[in-house]
Amino acid sequence: MKVVLVSCPALPKGDGDDDALFDALARDGVDVAWQVWGGPVDADLAVLRAPWDYPERFDEFLTWCDTVPALANPAAVVRWNTDKSYLVELAGRGVPVVPTFLVRPGETPRWPDGEFVVKPTIGAGSRGAGRFTDHDLALEHLRALGKPALVQPYQSSVDSRGETALVFFAGEYSHSFHKGPMLRPGGAGSDNGLYLQEELAGIEPSAAQLALGTAVLDAAADLLSLSRTDFLYARVDVVEGADGSPLLLELELTEPTLGFKHTGEEAANRMSAAIRAAVTK
Repeated sequence: MKVVLVSCPALPKGDGDDDALFDALARDGVDVAWQVWGGPVDADLAVLRAPWDYPERFDEFLTWCDTVPALANPAAVVRWNTDKSYLVELAGRGVPVVPTFLVRPGETPRWPDGEFVVKPTIGAGSRGAGRFTDHDLALEHLRALGKPALVQPYQSSVDSRGETALVFFAGEYSHSFHKGPMLRPGGAGSDNGLYLQEELAGIEPSAAQLALGTAVLDAAADLLSLSRTDFLYARVDVVEGADGSPLLLELELTEPTLGFKHTGEEAANRMSAAIRAAVTK
């Protein structure tokens, strides 16, 4: 069984978070290797892990995904999930989503009251995201992006309680980790060229957060005419709304950090098992 973990030239072996997964696959007898995206793939399964330069080569990336015989998650899922306007679709299915408004180039949005976030619909690692109260600065940022963007009211709970990232393998919950606030008022966080720096730590989710995570995967699968078990991996990022209930911030089905550094080794073992099951299905 041969599996490749897909990366990009700047991080040919990822950022270190997937080291535990690589080791687990090797221990389980899998012929596993890293491969930079863009070339032919000779493997039973290619798993997208760190192809984080794809926003700059977006059409090329999607075309490459279409050529990979066995890709996880599948190319159709990647095409849908790499455009964050999927949040509007999920909200239309009744999923409790952070209020999200799509703005196209040339349009001037009706800004939310208080603080709000502007971020490109196509982007990885929160690059291009900014946090504003000043409408003129926000409009300048929006015009500088020069591409479709989302506008969302900033959830103040992020400053005190951060985000909770729920990780699922083959539709089953695995583990969670905490993400501290990344965006500073009036701008963005520290950008290393591929992603904003994050403060991560292990965390136990609430029952309400877990219920939302499952509901999000079911809604996404229904939109794509799939089952949630068809998602080899998924990360559901949730925040606390004004009334204390969880809201979906993002659903990551393409190349999310899965937080192996911040949980026990059994998480990597679970993903290794999911990968091997996907190959033999």
